[in-house]
Amino acid sequence: METPEKPVALTCAQPSSRLQLGNYLGAIRRWGTFQDTHTCFFGIVDLHAITVPQKPTDLRHNSLSLLAEYIACGLDAQKSHLFLQSQVTGHTELAWILGCITPLGQLQRMTQFKDKSTRQETEGTFIGAGLLYYPILQAGDILLYNADIVPVGEDQKQHLELTRDLAERFNATYSPTFKIPEPAIDKEVSKIMSLQDPTKKMSKSDPDPRGVIFLLDEPAIIRKKIMSAVTDTGNEILAHETKPGISNLLTILSALTHKPISALEAQFKGIGYGDFKKAVADVVINTLSPIQTHYQALMADKKALEAILEAGRVAAQKRADQTLAKVYRKVGFLERQRS
Repeated sequence: METPEKPVALTCAQPSSRLQLGNYLGAIRRWGTFQDTHTCFFGIVDLHAITVPQKPTDLRHNSLSLLAEYIACGLDAQKSHLFLQSQVTGHTELAWILGCITPLGQLQRMTQFKDKSTRQETEGTFIGAGLLYYPILQAGDILLYNADIVPVGEDQKQHLELTRDLAERFNATYSPTFKIPEPAIDKEVSKIMSLQDPTKKMSKSDPDPRGVIFLLDEPAIIRKKIMSAVTDTGNEILAHETKPGISNLLTILSALTHKPISALEAQFKGIGYGDFKKAVADVVINTLSPIQTHYQALMADKKALEAILEAGRVAAQKRADQTLAKVYRKVGFLERQRS
């Protein structure tokens, strides 16, 4: 009797800079939970990264660095396929086909395009066509593997809706081909906000580095960032809309200790902000320390990381070829001759 095929989970991240605590708590830590129940493809999307200028040497280093961070955070190369987008043929080919059935206005209405193009225009840099086409390439990334679910954050939900629209449009135009991927959004983890402006999401692009805890920050830097985190008037350790700074620190502590915020409020009742921040810093440092140690060991063996990418490429290419051959046939292209 054949073993039923596992559903496919796919998600990706850009190698544009280091991962931060919000990435870990809101996404990557959870990705590992799919490894035993799904066939997992975790991509490093370096083609997406060049929508903004990149130094080639930095891009190559960051690609391996992100792979090492992935693994250090719990992604197992024996259970999942870890691959580099540019090494798999099919992403751009499928994106072109999908682009030909995408209305231009739909791309121009994408929130991230409007935000980023406005920012680039303000900074006096040109707006590349890749920024507009980005969501179609992202749709190609997902549909190339015929993924069942896509673990994403709330900020990527609009892009996934476009992917679903394009899958449905292609299926209606050429006959059923793609699964309609479902988002897997973790509702249990609230957004991690900036330590310096708790009304904004923690982001690696934050102009104030004090607001972001990077996974590879040294313990002394982590402690300094948390101790200088913006808090609120009063002295109660309480999650409330009028106390966004303390609420954010409670959210971080709850996510790392798996204790409900109400229990933490009771635990720290009568405790001052300084002692509370020290406790948060201790937990963050103790959580990230083994990740950092594992990361350093991985980065010391570049050939081992490249071997992981090659194994991931082979598995990813096999599935990509199956999907692309089907798409080419449906569209009407002649079968490609293999040498």
